[in-house]
Amino acid sequence: MDWKRVSIMTTEEGLEFLCYKLDEIGITQFEMVEDAASTQRLLDETAQYWDYVEAETVLAERQPCVRVYLTANTVGEEQLQKLTAMVGELKSIKDGLDLGSLEVVAENVKDEDWANNWKQFYKPMEIGRRLLVKPSWEQLDAPTDRIVLEMDPGMVFGTGTHETTQLCLAQLDEHVRPGMKVIDLGCGSGILSVAALLLGAESAAGVDIDPNAVDIAYNNADANGIDRSRYTVLAGNVLDDNGFVDSLGTDYDIVVANIVAGVIIPLTAIVPRLIKKGGLYITSGIIAERADEVIEAMRAHGFTIVHTESRKDWHVVVARYE
Repeated sequence: MDWKRVSIMTTEEGLEFLCYKLDEIGITQFEMVEDAASTQRLLDETAQYWDYVEAETVLAERQPCVRVYLTANTVGEEQLQKLTAMVGELKSIKDGLDLGSLEVVAENVKDEDWANNWKQFYKPMEIGRRLLVKPSWEQLDAPTDRIVLEMDPGMVFGTGTHETTQLCLAQLDEHVRPGMKVIDLGCGSGILSVAALLLGAESAAGVDIDPNAVDIAYNNADANGIDRSRYTVLAGNVLDDNGFVDSLGTDYDIVVANIVAGVIIPLTAIVPRLIKKGGLYITSGIIAERADEVIEAMRAHGFTIVHTESRKDWHVVVARYE
């Protein structure tokens, strides 16, 4: 499949804000490229897990930006128009955050090019007590008693490499038990909902505002031997469509949302319609500066905080619905 990679040039300060604005217009999967200092910290902190390409290559892109991958079809063209209009509006703002140049750079890419680039440094990684995430092209050196989640990189993100995904996977590893019902809001590649099923959940649902995520999540489930009788993936807007929320059902044991704080906060008012009493709400994609806002929103809607954890500047917040 052909894709268009669109980069919005910004500042470190503007990364999370741009992700929030993209989510507002229905683009929920993005890649944040940090500055050279942040990238070097990532290389240093994860050296024991990853066989990276040469640091000079990774550090070549020093300007922070947010990247999205849009399909080369009508959906992608509509998303690009919305993105361009959104950036145009932001450029007219004179006060507030320093968002940098907001230059938009578009490039044509192919799935196979993306995957081949990742083969240089995407290696198997153990997460939590039970999970091992690996790409299809990597063979394990020895048998493992861990549950293997196979996930290849693609244009819809969620491979286990980002801190927020790792934090959510570790919490699912900790809390998923046989017979549970799980829903992933903002599912993207489906990595979290597929992981929940592999960990023993009876059923799972994945929800994303981007219709392209539906086929991608199903394909990833198929690659991991998940029967579609246990897995449902739907496209829709949970924040704005009450009828869609009603169609998702109720009494979920776990609701997981790895998005951004600006979406998690309003989403928290809707989650009580989906979750059962005593159920867990696992959230990440939260920068350190906004963790307190997320916690405050959870408490305001009947949740008790049971766990918080950070990795780099990213937080996971786990709450129980009382």
